[in-house]
Amino acid sequence: MTDSTAATPSFTPREQQVLALLSGGDTYCSIAKRLGISRHTVDTYLRHLRKKTGTRNRTQLAVLASQLGFRA
Repeated sequence: MTDSTAATPSFTPREQQVLALLSGGDTYCSIAKRLGISRHTVDTYLRHLRKKTGTRNRTQLAVLASQLGFRA
């Protein structure tokens, strides 16, 4: 996960939506359905978000999103 002293990256509005749904426990498929996008697009958003945040997997990203206050 990211270093606690690192600056919080900025997120696009769509990335914020994806993070909120992820932190709420939604699956790739349910995020795709709720946002009207493909599962592949959700995967792309999550890969980009993991890179931006320095998280290694979906679980770390979901925990970070929750810590940052993203809620579905």
